[in-house]
Amino acid sequence: MNRAERESTARRIMERLPAPVPPDVHADAVRRGERLLRRRRLARRVLWLLACAAVVAFTVWAVDAHPWVEPPSQTTPPITGW
Repeated sequence: MNRAERESTARRIMERLPAPVPPDVHADAVRRGERLLRRRRLARRVLWLLACAAVVAFTVWAVDAHPWVEPPSQTTPPITGW
């Protein structure tokens, strides 16, 4: 197919009348779109809630465990009774 044939084929396709669409398609699309947006909003809120819970849990653990403090050495026993 050369360029002229491709262009004429594309023009014929674009000049055709669109297929008839049932009248209730718009209402169905709006309903599905709203449902999709609600699900995304709920998922986003749940993820934010989980992220906040993880931050709180990490903070509580860090305050209790003090991971930044070096643990005492266990290589030699303490000297007592001198």
